[in-house]
Amino acid sequence: MRYWLALVSFFLSTPALADYPVLLPPSVREMLEAAIANGNETEIATVAKIAKQTNPGSADEIQRMVNSWKERTRTTRETVIREARFTELWTGKIEAGGFRSTGSTSEIGISASAAVKRSGIQWSHKLAASVDYRRANGVTSRERYTASYEPRYEFDPRGFAYGLTQFERDTSIGYDARYTASAGIGYKLIVSDPVDLSLDAGPSIRHAEYVTGEQETKLGARASMDLAWRLTPALTFRQTASGYAESDVYTLNSLTSLVTKVGTRWSAAFSYNVQYESETLLSARDSDTMSRLTLTYDF
Repeated sequence: MRYWLALVSFFLSTPALADYPVLLPPSVREMLEAAIANGNETEIATVAKIAKQTNPGSADEIQRMVNSWKERTRTTRETVIREARFTELWTGKIEAGGFRSTGSTSEIGISASAAVKRSGIQWSHKLAASVDYRRANGVTSRERYTASYEPRYEFDPRGFAYGLTQFERDTSIGYDARYTASAGIGYKLIVSDPVDLSLDAGPSIRHAEYVTGEQETKLGARASMDLAWRLTPALTFRQTASGYAESDVYTLNSLTSLVTKVGTRWSAAFSYNVQYESETLLSARDSDTMSRLTLTYDF
């Protein structure tokens, strides 16, 4: 009797076989380790998802492997950033397009832009410049130049503070130069693999020097949005917009683009730009639109 009681007690105190973690099959482990070695986050996520579906008992071990890779990557990135000089770690893109026609009319058009960005642990810095120029039969119909600098400080994974200084020249709507300064806060509403969406807003001050020789400085408010929707790995829809509101002047600039990869560093973009100015000196129109087909090089 004592023997049977001891045997029953042993089985009751021994964990069930299902309580032990299921070992990850070597072939699955090798596949996940190969994806991690390549360092492609999308590939790692895909392999890990399939591995969890086919080996649900090893889901915790699979997630630990992925989390370990993320932590190593984060630590390495932060070390590189801390040790790098300010002149290093810049990335950017150059975008250009244009046309030339001769015959009954002689016309030339150029559209180009460049942007560089340096992303740190919490700080990022972005410099951008663009030019739109069009001339037909000796008459310049469009001449617009912009340059801007935007620092950003991320105080949490979604919230950030920004600053902005900007120069514009657009004689077609009446000003030789317009200088803008703004600062405010923003928030990343959506952060995901297919979609990113952020909004920011803050006070602004703009100083305009008109072609008539007049000058004025106005206080107002500024807001902007940035949407990126990755439809496929090679195709991205992007919508950016910014607006200014002052006592009697309103400005809106919207850029809608569809970008497709045509190479490792090359991509083609079709974009549609709308610029609205409630106060124009040289034209009765208060809005201007432009469609572009450009080629972009990332570096």
